[in-house]
Parts: sequence; structure tokens; C-alpha cells
Amino acid sequence: MTEKPPAKNLPNIVSEKQGHFLLRLARKTIVEHFYGKAETGDEVLDGIDPILKEFRGTFVTLTIHGQLRGCIGNLEPVAPMYEAIRRNAVHAAFHDSRFAPLGVHELDQIKIDISLLSEPQPLAYRDGAELVALLRPGIDGVIVGLGRNQATFLPQVWAQLPRVEDFLDHLCLKAGLSQAAWRDGGLEVLTYQVQYISEER
Repeated sequence: MTEKPPAKNLPNIVSEKQGHFLLRLARKTIVEHFYGKAETGDEVLDGIDPILKEFRGTFVTLTIHGQLRGCIGNLEPVAPMYEAIRRNAVHAAFHDSRFAPLGVHELDQIKIDISLLSEPQPLAYRDGAELVALLRPGIDGVIVGLGRNQATFLPQVWAQLPRVEDFLDHLCLKAGLSQAAWRDGGLEVLTYQVQYISEER
């Protein structure tokens, strides 16, 4: 029987103070879409912490009363962390094709969550049974791919789909594959972990 790797949370990438800065930056960027720029003293990017300039995969998720309102991100480190957060905040609010663009009346209702990703690592497995045994619910973000079809679920999605088989079924459908595509061992699978930062609302 395949044993799961020891459950190990990703060490914090940013401090609590830096995480709060990123949340304020994401909200400020969305607000500026409606009202224009209005710099505030502690958010002048010239004085930004060096760690926030590191390149890293990020996601920005918006919810209203616990319901998804937008989620956009990048798995690969394509921009400095703070810039990726700004871009993904705008895209989550206004360019997620699953939702209408955010309305100004929703600004006070949205809750912003940020995910900072570790580098995705390939997961070697022989078949669906071994894949189920290897994945760690609540810890692993998962990417599945076959040809040009690819999709990911952040670790937070385990809260809605705690059963591994259901998680993989829905992830394959998201990728445009058959629900059972993961069962024969033919998919490329990568895993990653996140530091999760959330507004308190």
C-alpha cells in the first residue's frame, strides 16, 4: 500500500504584516478601478519589502457571503509578488468569465483571499488508486493536465470536496476532460502548497 508523504505545511512566505499589506494592496487596486488612484502613505511601492518583489505564483479569490465571486491567478511565477497580486485582483474582480464584472455596490460586500504558491512539483503515480493514496486533502493544491487541457484546484477547495475521488472528478471536468480521466494513471499531476491570507470579515 502506498504511504502518503508526511503532512507538512508550507512555511510562511510572508509575515503577518506583509500579508496584511498584500490584502490592502489588492483591495486598493480594485477600488482604484472605480475611483482612480489615491496613494496612501504606507502603501508607496518605493518602500515595499524586498520579499514582496520576489517572483511567485499567486491567486486572488473574491467571495460574498461565502460564495465565490471571482478567482484568478497564475501557477508560475510570472511577476513580482506584489504586482501579480494587483493584476490578479483586477482580473478576479472584472475579468473572471464565470461572473459579471464586480459592481461598485459590491465593494463593501466582497472578502479578499490571497494564496501564495510553492513551486508545483510533479507527482509520480501508477494508477488512480495510488493517486488517491498520495494526495493530502487540505494541504495539496493539485494540477491535472492532458495535452492542452489543464486545470487546478487550490487547497481550499478540499473544504467543499473532502473526498479525494470527488475532488479529482470535479478537477478533471474543470480541465475539460472526462470525469474519470484520472483513474487510469494517464494524466500529468503536479502538487503545490499555499500560504493562505484572508481578510477578516
